[in-house]
Amino acid sequence: MSELAQAIAATHGRPLERDRARRIARAFAPRHPLGNRHDYFYTLIKLRSDPLYPGVLAALRGTRAPLLDLGCGLGLLAHALRQDGQALAYRGVDIDADKIARGRRVAAGAGLDGVTFDVVDLARETPDHRGSVAILDVLQYLPHEAQQALLSTVAAMLDGDARLVIRTGLGDDSGRGRTTRVTDRLANLIGWMQERARCYPTRDGLQAMLEAAGLRATFAPLYGSTPFNNWLVVAEPV
Repeated sequence: MSELAQAIAATHGRPLERDRARRIARAFAPRHPLGNRHDYFYTLIKLRSDPLYPGVLAALRGTRAPLLDLGCGLGLLAHALRQDGQALAYRGVDIDADKIARGRRVAAGAGLDGVTFDVVDLARETPDHRGSVAILDVLQYLPHEAQQALLSTVAAMLDGDARLVIRTGLGDDSGRGRTTRVTDRLANLIGWMQERARCYPTRDGLQAMLEAAGLRATFAPLYGSTPFNNWLVVAEPV
């Protein structure tokens, strides 16, 4: 097992510790006692239950390349990186302008240095960038051809010690796979996700796309105690 795979495995598919999750979530609490606490509770629950962030932090630890976070949502990864002592420059982009505005405001209020946010529709354009790239829970919202194009584009962005870090649900007939599809559909129906999932890559299919883009990849399960079929994929130039 490679050192990278060992570092990811060492997270044991566990979410952030409760105190660490609470400290990040507090930045999303409203200033007024009667303010909207939706983002605070969403952040707290996600950080306490989703093993995503420890896995991504392990994958990026030790790198110095700037990070582009495609489909960043509220920008939780920026907060997790700074709490982990990782000072690499961070740029988050997302199609949801309201989430970007909230993420930008909270990051500024929390005093996060070297963090920027922009509204970008990845189905139409990909930002210019040189460094690492995070694609977390995004691929399934793109058709197959767009997935291929995106992976080819971001592969060309990687230089130095940069890494491509992907978290995605993989397409298969397992119970986890079915639960992932149903949950993503519900997220779209209630309005939390603006886009509907279009194509879940299979493991073999994703491996082939990454190899075609000139990347070698490490796959690791990242569902922990959740019912979803989520995997962490870390790729580097061959």
